[in-house]
Amino acid sequence: MITNPTPQRALRGHRPKRLGSRTAVTGDHLARLVRRLTPRDRWLGQMLYEHRVLTTGQIADLAWPSTRAANLRLLQLYKWRVVDRFQPFLTYGSAPMHYVLDVAGATVIAREEGLETRELGYRHERAMGIAYSLQLAHTVGVNSFFTTLVACSRQADDQGRLTGWWSETRCRRHFGDLVRPDAYGRWREPAGEFEWFLEYDCGTERAPQRVAHKLADYAKLASTTGITTPVLVWTTNAHREARVRRALTEARAALNDPLCVPIATTTANFRSEAGLNDFSQARWLPLEATLQPSRRLRLIELTTAWPHLPPLTETEASTTSVGKPTGVLPTAPPPQPPHPHDIARGG
Repeated sequence: MITNPTPQRALRGHRPKRLGSRTAVTGDHLARLVRRLTPRDRWLGQMLYEHRVLTTGQIADLAWPSTRAANLRLLQLYKWRVVDRFQPFLTYGSAPMHYVLDVAGATVIAREEGLETRELGYRHERAMGIAYSLQLAHTVGVNSFFTTLVACSRQADDQGRLTGWWSETRCRRHFGDLVRPDAYGRWREPAGEFEWFLEYDCGTERAPQRVAHKLADYAKLASTTGITTPVLVWTTNAHREARVRRALTEARAALNDPLCVPIATTTANFRSEAGLNDFSQARWLPLEATLQPSRRLRLIELTTAWPHLPPLTETEASTTSVGKPTGVLPTAPPPQPPHPHDIARGG
């Protein structure tokens, strides 16, 4: 017989104390945040607003020296209602913590832009609603693509840098009447600069043809704007990549001007010499039949695969990569590590 049963409350995990949603947007709390939030904290808030959800590992890859350091800071931001979090259910193991923007963080962003919070189109229920969205895995996967680029560039110190990263939401605001890319990116090295639209194929589409059907829309965008932007297609495995490439080849052959939609593909499990997850290395296979099938290129080398593309200029970089679009969508800063002085402050 159990004479001293364990109280139910002892089985509960520790939950950090948080402010109520109404208290978190009061002037007193916002005044306290003025001296507590570092530039990196505010930058993270804009990134969460732009890209909706980031995992702990992705946030650490972006601007923290380690996952532990990121967790310590994220705990404080969670208590202050700058960020909120959830952990998706997994049948086996445990998922990483997923972070979204909370009410205090949204209010800070709005005030910095000279706007009311409602003008941002932000609602806490909508922000947390992505936890139940069927697009959660897709959104996290797209974000992981770019945060991995940032992490690899920080570790390798090869002067390669991600200078532009637009979310699907931002792309829809600019190009949604013609095409809806999953993201837009821009990569810079001393050898040059390269920009692209990303199509992130999780392998759950009805058929590879669904990805290929968007080529006509990309061709229409190129014709309308006069700007040819390559399309990079990320696939799950080699078998899926082969099927997607066949569908893309057929779809592009039907275009009036196939050169207006340059395409390259890669696969998640492709192993390059530099490592498995470094998307800037030699793992991209252009669709052109003139190239050897086994010849994969580095991200920056793709500019040589399509010599008809004009070189990018600094003016274009400042206006298309991180420039402020029309409307109330705040500008997400370039994904760079913060200044060392901010790290020393504990931010």
